[in-house]
Amino acid sequence: MIFALMLTGFSYSFARTTDGITKKAVESFNKEFSSARNTTWENKGSYMIVTFSMNSQIMFAYYGNNGELIGVARNILSDKLPISQLISLKKNYSDYWISNLFEVSMDNDTTYYVTLENADQKLVLKSSDYTGWEVYSKEEKQ
Repeated sequence: MIFALMLTGFSYSFARTTDGITKKAVESFNKEFSSARNTTWENKGSYMIVTFSMNSQIMFAYYGNNGELIGVARNILSDKLPISQLISLKKNYSDYWISNLFEVSMDNDTTYYVTLENADQKLVLKSSDYTGWEVYSKEEKQ
């Protein structure tokens, strides 16, 4: 996942539960997302991911080993994009279909990532300024 690239250097030693999830992260999560249901935690070494449902939506929260919330991600439908982003996609990438779209919130900033595909290519685009998209990665299909 994209967060893995951004999270190098997060290694602290705090009180841990038996599965490697810090108690501080669990406490922080329970405070921030008190209405969350169906929680599942994963220890990724330098960070933790909690998958949960809230308001009938599956979400992913990322925590550093110090228990601090790094960011929250959720899959969205294209009609949930800001209008300018949606228009830009339809105008500039009309020969592609959307295979994945998610929103990432970190430090009061929201970034969108969309995976577009056609018969020949797979593109991942990133948008964080509400004015357009930049190519995050590009892969030729075989």
